[in-house]
Amino acid sequence: MKGIIFDVKEMALHDGPGIRTTVFLKGCPLRCKWCHNPEGLHQASELMFKYSLCKGCNRCRKECEHPECKPFARCVRACPEGLLQIVGESIEATELAARIEDGAKILGDSFGGVTFSGGEPLMQWKFLLETVKMLGKYHLAIETSGHAEKSVFREVLEKMDLVMMDIKLADPEAHKYYTGVDNSLILSNLKELQASGKPHIIRTPLIPGITDTEENLRRIECIVGDSKWERLPYNKLAGAKYGMLGLKYELD
Repeated sequence: MKGIIFDVKEMALHDGPGIRTTVFLKGCPLRCKWCHNPEGLHQASELMFKYSLCKGCNRCRKECEHPECKPFARCVRACPEGLLQIVGESIEATELAARIEDGAKILGDSFGGVTFSGGEPLMQWKFLLETVKMLGKYHLAIETSGHAEKSVFREVLEKMDLVMMDIKLADPEAHKYYTGVDNSLILSNLKELQASGKPHIIRTPLIPGITDTEENLRRIECIVGDSKWERLPYNKLAGAKYGMLGLKYELD
């Protein structure tokens, strides 16, 4: 079974316990206005172009026979400055598992496990489950928005050793305005997670004037209850990649 990923980060230290490999799966049902991984929003491969450094040589505009370049009408390999990058790799679950396994062997007992992130990894849940089937001996974690059908959320939850789940905004209307969806499904899945007894961490990104308000944090604290709750600082460089993907960063 094939899936599409946009990064595999080895030696990750902040995505779960120990030294880990974090796999970033492409595609997300949310459209958070502050998203710091915009290359993970769309499930299809796309072109990232560092246009601000382009010298206008137009070498990339010449025809080529590289299959990977055809969808973009320009030769990704031709840029002398390396300003073009295809984001999104189609990969078999067996190949991804083998790649993770190779990294784990190098680290030996120091290897902490595998974390699946995105995008939203639950959008490719069948590929995810096929991959973890081959990685069962390792500690498995997921970083998720929690926005998925309950049956999907439950099935993936059973396979994970740790779930890191975002609760961004308590108010459903504000949640829909800033993320594109309301939070009813997310909060329902949170209850499922809390009732499961599965180790989990709730995370809230602190977006100035949006999620970091006293009222929002107070309401989230009531929702979170006894669950471990982390508040994550805002990444001020979040908007840097938007222009390279032809997107507009709405918080500018």
